[in-house]
Amino acid sequence: MARREGERCAAQYLREGSFPAPRELSAVPPGEVVVVHEVADFQRERPAWRLYLLSNVLEGLCEALDWRNAFQVSDLYEAFRRETPWGALHAAVAQEAPRSTERTALRLRSVLRFWEPLQSARYLYKTLGAVLTLEGLLEASHDWALQAWCPMEDGPLRTRLEMAAERMAHATREDSEAVLAREMPRALPHAKGLKHRSRLADPSFVRQRVAALDPASFERMSGACTSDLLETLYDWDRELEAS
Repeated sequence: MARREGERCAAQYLREGSFPAPRELSAVPPGEVVVVHEVADFQRERPAWRLYLLSNVLEGLCEALDWRNAFQVSDLYEAFRRETPWGALHAAVAQEAPRSTERTALRLRSVLRFWEPLQSARYLYKTLGAVLTLEGLLEASHDWALQAWCPMEDGPLRTRLEMAAERMAHATREDSEAVLAREMPRALPHAKGLKHRSRLADPSFVRQRVAALDPASFERMSGACTSDLLETLYDWDRELEAS
């Protein structure tokens, strides 16, 4: 059904360059559980609110378009679904690339705009059986953003997310370089099998390599998401091995 919805979106996109409104909308009663991540869906035979299936809608959309201009279509579809509460939450928690400062700020601001209706539900994320509040879900999914862009700040999670989004939305390249240089060493212990770990741990080496990134590569990792930092560390390790 999710893939068929993607095909319906593709048909209207080809005709009009836009996406159709959902065929029907159902309200999630307060207190009910929404399955946000597929790994937590261990009773798939039972009816449930499954937010992660929005990714299948996008996949069906791109497949129906034979993956033509897939990145552009994905960006447009994300912007479209960020205008709804559940679409905004999915865009934020799924964290599909790019996880740049600009894109992450847009995602967080969308969720913050729909905070009240989203707060009434409960969520299953990546830990089986652990039912989370909205605050718990966003803290679990955006711990990297809070650490990078709102370190050592106290206060309610919502306020900290607003602060992180504001800083990312207005970050210059110099701001992001400083954050990346600070966060790279924190990501390093999570990297396995590196052959040049001591070199990659050198702050001057990290600052030099971050400053030398081309605009596209820099933009892609500018949000300082841990997975992007690890990918870059592996790339640098391979480059050092080849040199």
